[in-house]
Amino acid sequence: MISATHRDIVPSNPPTNCCRVANRNRPLKDFSGILTISDDGNLVVSNGKAEILWSTNVTNLVPNATTAQLLDSGNLVLNNGENGGSSILWESFQHPSNVFLQTMKISTDVKTGRKVQTRSGKSPDDPSDGNFVQGIEPFSIPEDDVEKTYYETYEYSTDSRVIYYELESNGRYVERIWDAGKGDWINGYSSYLTDCDVYGKCGAFGICDSTKRPICSCLKGFKPRNIEEWSRDNWSSGCFRTSPLHCQRDNNNGSEAGQGDDGFLKLKKMKVPAFPDQSSITNGECKDQCMKNCSCVACAYDAGIGCMLRSGDLIDVQKFSNRGVDLYIRLPSSELGKLVFHIDHVYKWNCEIIVITTVISGMVVIIIISALFLLRRMGQQRGRNKRRTHIKDKFHSENIGESSIGVKLQQLPLFNFEELATATNNFHPQKKLGQGGFGPVYRGTLDDGKEIAVKRLSKASGQGLEEFMNEVAVISKLQHRNLVKLFGCCVEAEEKMLVYEFMPNKSLDAFLFDPVKQKLLDWRKRFNIIEGISRGLLYLHRDSRLKIIHRDLKASNVLLDQELNPKIADFGIARIFGGDENQANTKRVVGTYGYMSPQYAMHGRFSEKSDVFSYGVLLLEIVGGRRNTSFYNKDDLSLLGYVRKLWNEGNIWDLVDKVISVTSLIVSNTGIEYEALPEHIHL
Repeated sequence: MISATHRDIVPSNPPTNCCRVANRNRPLKDFSGILTISDDGNLVVSNGKAEILWSTNVTNLVPNATTAQLLDSGNLVLNNGENGGSSILWESFQHPSNVFLQTMKISTDVKTGRKVQTRSGKSPDDPSDGNFVQGIEPFSIPEDDVEKTYYETYEYSTDSRVIYYELESNGRYVERIWDAGKGDWINGYSSYLTDCDVYGKCGAFGICDSTKRPICSCLKGFKPRNIEEWSRDNWSSGCFRTSPLHCQRDNNNGSEAGQGDDGFLKLKKMKVPAFPDQSSITNGECKDQCMKNCSCVACAYDAGIGCMLRSGDLIDVQKFSNRGVDLYIRLPSSELGKLVFHIDHVYKWNCEIIVITTVISGMVVIIIISALFLLRRMGQQRGRNKRRTHIKDKFHSENIGESSIGVKLQQLPLFNFEELATATNNFHPQKKLGQGGFGPVYRGTLDDGKEIAVKRLSKASGQGLEEFMNEVAVISKLQHRNLVKLFGCCVEAEEKMLVYEFMPNKSLDAFLFDPVKQKLLDWRKRFNIIEGISRGLLYLHRDSRLKIIHRDLKASNVLLDQELNPKIADFGIARIFGGDENQANTKRVVGTYGYMSPQYAMHGRFSEKSDVFSYGVLLLEIVGGRRNTSFYNKDDLSLLGYVRKLWNEGNIWDLVDKVISVTSLIVSNTGIEYEALPEHIHL
């Protein structure tokens, strides 16, 4: 690695910044590197084993007749030692890394094809060759001199300012300015301000719009090539055409190109893809020229450049907010809609015919669009009514969870699939909050800004429509501060989803059994959680209009809001007791082992006592900070066995989580109270 600064330009020298890495693709693995002039006269970098990692590689040098010099500009030169060293044999400015320095020339020799250009590193910590290059690419237009060398350089007339430019690993081209007052480099001009300015961000036939989320989408008539990668915000694979151009179909059939079957989609304020084919024809003829060539997939016109035609893949298409040109994307008529009007020969008509045709066509378009819009609205309403009726009938006619449950679905809001897909960014993995027996749960945001949690029934779920219906029937009847609130549901085709209020702190087990987060649960917070669960359970058993037996009370089914207040969730296997019913039997034992009462697990009998048993296990987990299942590979077999052992040994205080061991629990006839112990006392 060779570093240089403008050491004679400012009184206080800037800190040494690396402006060139010679052996960028062959790094040293220790500190044994040596920069020297070899016996053949070349400047070389070698390691401790005398292996050459880099060389100036100049041929026909006179041995022992060369010298190396680092100039004030940062240019490292290899001179011919003879004749006073006036002849430069090699210079680093002709072989730059990722830095563009003053007096350096970024150039292209059109005749020989030699280019001097900067190349980014792979990452901020890896200087090896990266993916981005900064240089000069001449246009193939008549104004270019094919025998000429083009270059760019810069030089300031005053020595009081030090500036250099760096091509970063992410493709950003940044100006660095030395600030003598701050004693540091500051950023000036930057080649881009958003992710869309990175070349090829959205891949082939993708369009980037920094004002939208996600920023990448496929052009009309194209779909993502790799949906899984796109769901992870990796759009580099780009998009593919869903329907081939008609001219391509005709050519494949051995006939002439059917130009009349293709058309153009106009996109306004667009960045034109790089390296198009230029033509000096006028704006009006640009699209005609593209249409005549089946390989032409897009065209654009700029007054300063002319007609730009593009074949092959469209790379680096970007939507601007206040600049850019009109970009025309070639598509088959099937993608443009049924109403595709080609006016290639309109100039042959007289003005009256043009006006009449335009008015009539406009009226026809308006009528058709209005009719289609009305039919679509009617179809959507029929679909919603059909779904409501289907689900309503399902609730009234089926025997759900061994008891007949009737509910008016009209009282529960219905969400459509598109609305929930948009809210969750197409159910993006980064939006996933967790996974239960029902299926995955995603975080979402509705158009009005309300945050929601979407529980989506998985096709591989052990629970199905029965549990889905049951949860809607049960939770829609309940209103309590310690029960999670249901906003609505979605039933479309095979999709079944429940929409709940969003709980930012997820479930209790995510805090209670996490070595880091559990430290946030002191005794006061745990007591508040215990009290909240008790209130919610009491409401289900005694205070609600319907007596509800939850049957699956556990830490993962207790959600926590912003203030860590608990809310009981997941009523997929809950049962409603009617009248004076106090106990029921079932042949289908469902729930979570370890939380089930023996009567329910072995004989299928459940009642309020079943939930109280589960609550007791949960209470021991909250106090002890240990998961019930963590004992399965030990002699105690379960948390209950461990507690019984401690009780028999008179050592029950060993159960208490060390996080709250500075708190004394006082059990009295009036209930559980708490008081803090001095810091030096431990239970």
